[in-house]
Amino acid sequence: MKWFLLRRLGGALFVLLALSIVVYAAFYVAPGNVAQIACGPRCSPAQVAQVSGQLHLGDPLYMQYAHFLQGLFVGRDYSTGTGVLHCQAPCLGLSYQSDQQVTELILAKLPATASLAVGAFVLWMLLGVGTGLLSVWRRGRLTERILTGITLAGMATPVFVIGLLLIIILVTALQILPFPDYVPLTENPEQWAWNLLLPWISLALVSAAPYARMTRASMLETLAEDHVRTFRAYGVSERALVGRHALRGALAPVIALGALDIGSMFGGAVLTESLFGIPGVGRELVDAVKHVDLPVVVGLVLVTGFFVVLANAVADILQAMADRRVVLA
Repeated sequence: MKWFLLRRLGGALFVLLALSIVVYAAFYVAPGNVAQIACGPRCSPAQVAQVSGQLHLGDPLYMQYAHFLQGLFVGRDYSTGTGVLHCQAPCLGLSYQSDQQVTELILAKLPATASLAVGAFVLWMLLGVGTGLLSVWRRGRLTERILTGITLAGMATPVFVIGLLLIIILVTALQILPFPDYVPLTENPEQWAWNLLLPWISLALVSAAPYARMTRASMLETLAEDHVRTFRAYGVSERALVGRHALRGALAPVIALGALDIGSMFGGAVLTESLFGIPGVGRELVDAVKHVDLPVVVGLVLVTGFFVVLANAVADILQAMADRRVVLA
């Protein structure tokens, strides 16, 4: 297990380094005048040249990337024209629109996105895995056909459609739930959960469908293996086979898919946050793209990649705990 963890850690660090190179090249080395974008459309050529010098755009590409890495690990100094502003590590730069440190901006938006992601993740895992188990347990019957149809419909329906329908039914018509108005967890936990319930349900209904189908397929494959047939020959009940023996071996692909989804969700559920007015990372990304705020876009892409890599590393550990064969692979 120790060498397995070391291999996974080394792989995660390599992926993060490669991601930083690709993202930096895509946004800063691609065609376009970065200094003009940073300065604004009304800047004179002299002002654009000054901004170019402050951003070290005249240096060789490897030196520009070295300055970028320096900001991530030890911080970086930026000239403001009247003085020097120190951006503490991990420094992702300064926003072109607000001159605010990108790291501080992301950290301010991250709690709302984390609240949305974690709550929805718990719901869609319970709903998806539970539906998959039920369809396996009732396979060949009408229940399985109904559940299969529901999961197919869930996979084919965009989240904003389900969100709009839930708003019309639960908020406008029945008035069971309020329209979401994000309240921080630290201020009022009850209102925090109550106002996020509708976005959680919307995301869970859409995201649970792939988990239901994957759980069903993995369970049926596991139930066809030799050791499960041996348990069945010894008289073990079907419920015990499904819930105790087959489930553990079938969880590996579900855990892997969950890691990808929860990691991406921390990078911002753009449609859900925009639909329900949640002030999270996804809405910030939309605003940054709209205003061509490159440091914010780059920072958000790197943060999303970091959470995806972190979630996959945790998933590898969970898979190894659920199935020791993963460690030996």
